Amino acid sequence: QVQLVESGGGLVQAGGCLRLSCAASGSIFSINAMGWYRQAPGKLRELVAGIVRGGSSNYADSVKGRFTISRDNDKNTVYLQMNSLKPEDTAVYYCYADVITGPHPDAMEYWGKGTLVTVSS
Repeated sequence: QVQLVESGGGLVQAGGCLRLSCAASGSIFSINAMGWYRQAPGKLRELVAGIVRGGSSNYADSVKGRFTISRDNDKNTVYLQMNSLKPEDTAVYYCYADVITGPHPDAMEYWGKGTLVTVSS
């Protein structure tokens, strides 16, 4: 089995910053894409940012220029540096990872339980 554990959420004032971390552990052979989604109250879950093993990344338009995603392949960890936070960034942030658990090409998607980010105005 594979577990993803997020950390770094909390309460911050508008304009502030937070850094989220998500560490994957368990039966991991390698990890393809990793990234972050978020879900605000009453809204659908949306992609925030994703990053592939080679380092290429993509972002939601709403966070471009403010958030930076990175990963440490040796530690099976993905990070999300969030700067210039806005009240509309308030949400539960979930990390995901496309994990290969053995010497085969098949990947399965795993999710963390989420970490709450609250941005006050």
